[in-house]
Amino acid sequence: MMTFRSLFAVALLTLLAGLPAARAADPGAPPVTHHEPLNHIVAIVNDGIIVSSELDNAVRNVTAQLQQKGTELPPRDVLEKQVLERLVLEKLQLELAAANGMTIDDSTLNDELQKLARQNNLTLSEFRAVLEQGDSSYNDFRESLRKQLLIQELRRQMVASRIKVTDLEVDNLQAMMKASGKSDVEYHLAHILVNIPEAASPQQIQAAEKRANDILQRIRAGADFTGIAIAESDAQTALEGGDLGWRNLAQMPELFIEPLKTLQVGGVSGLIRSPGGFHIIKLLEKRGDERHIMHQTHVRHILLKADTLHSDEDNHTRILQLEQRLRAGEDFETLARANSQDTMSAARGGDLGWVSAGETAPAFEAAMNRLSPGEISPPVKTRFGWHILQVLDHRDQDNTEEFERNRVRNLIRERKYDEELLLWLRRLRDEAYVEYRTGSD
Repeated sequence: MMTFRSLFAVALLTLLAGLPAARAADPGAPPVTHHEPLNHIVAIVNDGIIVSSELDNAVRNVTAQLQQKGTELPPRDVLEKQVLERLVLEKLQLELAAANGMTIDDSTLNDELQKLARQNNLTLSEFRAVLEQGDSSYNDFRESLRKQLLIQELRRQMVASRIKVTDLEVDNLQAMMKASGKSDVEYHLAHILVNIPEAASPQQIQAAEKRANDILQRIRAGADFTGIAIAESDAQTALEGGDLGWRNLAQMPELFIEPLKTLQVGGVSGLIRSPGGFHIIKLLEKRGDERHIMHQTHVRHILLKADTLHSDEDNHTRILQLEQRLRAGEDFETLARANSQDTMSAARGGDLGWVSAGETAPAFEAAMNRLSPGEISPPVKTRFGWHILQVLDHRDQDNTEEFERNRVRNLIRERKYDEELLLWLRRLRDEAYVEYRTGSD
């Protein structure tokens, strides 16, 4: 699925490119009359339809994305076929979401729009102004985003929520990766899939293998892998040129691991058979051996929280008094035990142990980062109440082992998700009624 940031970039590019030329050249020029083709049905999907305007808009978006990447475009009919298949799958997923009573409310949608604006260093007003350079483009973008969020939630419920990763799986994979000496290696792959239908006949399998071999021979003869992936691949990544991004051994399907052992950067595998079809992979880049260093601070604090006996103003006065006593030389640990309302740390004299970035409230973290070992902060207000903190030490901790374990767990989950999503989408497509229409009938 296209990420929200790339969706935003494509929308902007498409909208800006689509502004009427007459308006851009001369705002006072008379409107230009266009004879729009009649909107007709291009596909029937169960009880729904896809019309030509939907297909045209989707093709424009994908074309803008590919041009932005500098990718050579396939012929229009080939691109339309790939985009139409993606629209069919989108329609099926939205239909299933509706049948399950799933919706994305305006509050959730607005939160996501705010997040997108921040990611692109824009205010929401600026974000809207850019989108509104096209006709009704802000509303179009909102509804497109709503659909993407709905599909994301559907996939989370139907696929991601069912995936479990056990400690034993993490242990086994880490052991395998260490034994191979490649635990830190990551691969940037591109991929082409020639699909085999479920319960395929021998003739269907033979036809798919012949098509896959023809594709492989064209690539080995010098044809562009990206262009062929866009035009020919049955995978969800087809319109991204087959790009799978960076993947660890743990993240990719097991059937890719053995062919990778002999691939050099730029190399292309032979045909790789799976229950789902015939795969071809290309190794684009390779990297590895990265350490994960985390800055940590050993800190202790005294916390006063508002309650029925003490208002926030009372606590501000009390925390100022405690600050004066600390600066006069009284023992931090003793005062924390007697006064702090963070009961867990109060029993340890206010000691929070080693704290990493992002583990405390922003105001607390900012104050902590300004202090040298031994220094005491002025009172700090967070949503929890009023704090005084003292930094005991700073360190840069090599957290690679814990980080790698978490990463391996996430990669196993992502690999399982990719495999399950492919099977789920194929079942969804195979069980649907889809009829393609041509012309205006």
